[in-house]
Amino acid sequence: MNEQSQHPRLLLVDVSDRERADPAYGAELRTLSKSIAAAAVRTGFAVRRVVSDDADLETELATSDAVLLTGGEDVDPALYGGAADYPGREEIFGDADRAQTALVRAAVASGTPLIGICRGMQVINVALGGDLVQHLHDGGHVAAGPAGSDMLRHEVTVEQGSQLAAIVGKTALTVQSSHHQAVDRPGSGLRVVARANDGTVEAIEHESAPMWAVQWHPEDRGSDGTVLDDLLAAARDAVAG
Repeated sequence: MNEQSQHPRLLLVDVSDRERADPAYGAELRTLSKSIAAAAVRTGFAVRRVVSDDADLETELATSDAVLLTGGEDVDPALYGGAADYPGREEIFGDADRAQTALVRAAVASGTPLIGICRGMQVINVALGGDLVQHLHDGGHVAAGPAGSDMLRHEVTVEQGSQLAAIVGKTALTVQSSHHQAVDRPGSGLRVVARANDGTVEAIEHESAPMWAVQWHPEDRGSDGTVLDDLLAAARDAVAG
């Protein structure tokens, strides 16, 4: 923990302040980011929120005790050898992706607790050499309707004996999702620890580093349970321990 603060410092990294073709989507991302920040404060963190391409993330890491990567648009396919064009392609912010993947590698190397949510989980996987399903079948895990509409509600099974199961205290969850991409081949040191009923990867964790990531949105206002608080508490305890 940084000696100048009585609270562990969480580096909250997102891309929500960018201008977008769909302003409603940007507004929803900002709402989700605020929800994450509130949960972090609730669990004992001092929060520093940065937009990834507006900051030197590796310098920020040096003065942070834990990191959380939020959701957003598609990860640049050039970073994992994916096709440049594919169904459902969204805006790509390659500079943010490069900064965030470098941050992930530095956090894992230093043992800094790291949480990923939705796109954040995909960034973690790509940073460690994995790849993505570029477009899930029939619209994937996205609710019908315009951006900012209610998320798709579905079931997730967490692997018994996983770190994630111990953190959230259960192996069956009902979650809120909004994503058309997903983890395919896990990156180095990562293992899949949760899936949806259709087989889609819904969570990963690292075999040795304090890193946990979920594909769904535990910060969404319609979410059940305390998954986000549980993950943040695990990161806080990893800092303390």
